[in-house]
Amino acid sequence: MRSFLMLTSALAALATANTAQAADAAAADGTTAGLTEIVVTATKRETNLQKTPISISVMSADEIKKRHVQSLMDLADGSVPSLRVSTFEARQSALTIGIRGIVPDDANQPAREQGVGIYLDGVYLGRQHGLNASLYDVERVEVLKGPQGTLFGRNTEGGALSMVLKAPSGKFGGRVNVGAGNYGSYNAQAHIDLPSIYNIAVKVDGVLQHQNPTVTNPLSGQAGWNQYHRYGGRIAARWKPVSGLTVDLAFDKARDENTPFYSQLVTINPTALANIPKDATGTPLITWGKGRVGNADIGVPQRPSVDITQGLTSHISYKVTPNLELRSITAWRTVSDEQWDNSGGAHRTPVWGANVNFSRYSLAWLDQRQFSQELQAVGSLGPVDYVAGLYYFNERANDSARTPNTNKWNATLTGYTINDPATYLTATLARQSIAYAKSYAAYGQATWHATDALNLTVGGRYTKDKKNGYLQFVNGAATNYTFAIDAGRFDPLVVLGWQASRDLNFYAKYATGYRAGGASSRSLTYRSFGAEEVKSYEVGIKSEFLNRKVRFNIAGYMMDRTNSQVDFNYFILQSNGTVRNTLETVNALGTTKIRGVEADLTVRPMDGLTMNLSYAYTYTHVPPARNTVQEALNATLTPPVTTPVYETVYILYTPKNAFSASLDYNRPLGSNGTELRFHVDGNYSDPVHSFVSEALMTDKSFVMNGRLAFADIPAGWGNQKLTVSFWARNLLNEQHIYRRSGANTALGDYANFNAPRTFGVDATVAF
Repeated sequence: MRSFLMLTSALAALATANTAQAADAAAADGTTAGLTEIVVTATKRETNLQKTPISISVMSADEIKKRHVQSLMDLADGSVPSLRVSTFEARQSALTIGIRGIVPDDANQPAREQGVGIYLDGVYLGRQHGLNASLYDVERVEVLKGPQGTLFGRNTEGGALSMVLKAPSGKFGGRVNVGAGNYGSYNAQAHIDLPSIYNIAVKVDGVLQHQNPTVTNPLSGQAGWNQYHRYGGRIAARWKPVSGLTVDLAFDKARDENTPFYSQLVTINPTALANIPKDATGTPLITWGKGRVGNADIGVPQRPSVDITQGLTSHISYKVTPNLELRSITAWRTVSDEQWDNSGGAHRTPVWGANVNFSRYSLAWLDQRQFSQELQAVGSLGPVDYVAGLYYFNERANDSARTPNTNKWNATLTGYTINDPATYLTATLARQSIAYAKSYAAYGQATWHATDALNLTVGGRYTKDKKNGYLQFVNGAATNYTFAIDAGRFDPLVVLGWQASRDLNFYAKYATGYRAGGASSRSLTYRSFGAEEVKSYEVGIKSEFLNRKVRFNIAGYMMDRTNSQVDFNYFILQSNGTVRNTLETVNALGTTKIRGVEADLTVRPMDGLTMNLSYAYTYTHVPPARNTVQEALNATLTPPVTTPVYETVYILYTPKNAFSASLDYNRPLGSNGTELRFHVDGNYSDPVHSFVSEALMTDKSFVMNGRLAFADIPAGWGNQKLTVSFWARNLLNEQHIYRRSGANTALGDYANFNAPRTFGVDATVAF
């Protein structure tokens, strides 16, 4: 704290002197070039990022283009250090997204929630399924760090990720993009604005993305690993019938066909060496200890998983007076998911031997429907700016799963056969469930500008959650397991802001948030668990120097999490020889402590050159969790064991140190407006835990991306401009393990490696 106060005093003195000197210098030489203003909507109104008292990272449309970000999964490289993104193990379309150490273990179930809220044009997306669909015409991505329980509500205890799409302009224009790259990749986009007719403006977006597998499948005609084929469209209309009234309507639909990353054996248990399957020449049929492979050693049946997402959204805003705007946000969305995951082959099987089935084919289906309605009043009363709102959310989701084995070793362990595919969909139904959720909320937030320099924000949100569900089948047997939750809570917010000078702002913030309770459909008894809660204390500084050529923001925070939702995994051998992966969730006692510092530096030393550096430090301490599920199993032993069982658990995908650096250089080529644009970025992360109950850690990582573009070339007709760009992701072809598990005790540790280098060329015509 003393160091922070010293930094505060030094920055205040420097900023005060710098503001006056920079203004004089600018007046003397006539230059005012500096960093551009960034507008965000984190407080439900448009504000300057530098004057918004919250830690936010913003990725603009230009930044998305420079990094060749096609979906949220591409942010897994660490380009926003506090934001952690990873695929769900079984497929790429379901993403695990975390901020500040709040990362769900397995929220891909109908009655479980995520800890970071994902929003698309102000609409909360209830499931992690389908989050990796293609991005449409994104204006910016806002990463709001820390609990957002007051304005954004439940399931935002770690923060929120808000995607803002470009609205229709009413003027004819747009752009068309086509591209191709290695691994047979190609992409195409079209974004067309139509001219306004009768005060109605329309915009149409279409996207297509394709990549062949980066790990091939030896079995002919079957899908490999890390491949995708995505396409979708969106049509948006903006109607302004009278002054002050704006009606926005949008419909989108997308399809994502993808396969998971390949799971490969990275260590071998000494006891397994003697019985490793070998061909007639004595060559092992299973390999291990290699780096990232390009070809699997065992062929398995596999087809792409399919996610279909669609939604209809209505935004209505009416400017009643210059100081009051009323808004309505109505949305209906659906997700339909088919999972066909055979990522492990012989490398991820708990049991094996002569005449034993292996290669677990994880087949799962999920269907989700959600409806939400939000009413907002955004206005001002003298020195007070306020936001008030009502919110309603209604969701139904159901899932089912089967886990047949596709392959079988022969009696001599010298080869294998493929089991009859007709049996896959008739295998024992591992689980089937349905869950319903309703959430009601009322919230308000007011900022009092006590003086030109001092402001105080106070807010709160009351939420009522009602959830219930029914686990209909477990291991092929009909059940009558149910759960029901009826809970209410209040989340407060207090922020004190002080603008020491034009370019220097300080703030201190207290906020709470929570992740709603639920039940695990992977549980044998559908046991329920309660809400997870977090309290957060944060201080921050936002500053600009040298006539806004340098921007430096820093925040320090302390978060205490209680009633942590902890998962315990069990592999239970069934009577038919298959293995059931069972997951039980409990609310752990004790307080999880999360502490961190985040800093962002942007420098524009000269026209055309911009450099960025972002850093996140995260400290976590998780008390041992009492495994009451294991205790119940121990009590059934003969003789019974009644000793309490405590286990060490870990926070997932949260590095102690992470940073991202980038450099952009633009230079005019001739006098016709053509520019050379160069971008390079590097992203580092310390090793992380990837399974909540395993001490194993992943590798550290350092991923670089680059782009070289010849932009705004006159196309020779009208005002069309052509941009040709050459891009590369994972430029140095760095390889690292991003997920690792030792649960496969029959053989050894298995792991997933990051994607290899991809590169290509794009051409864009803007008109």
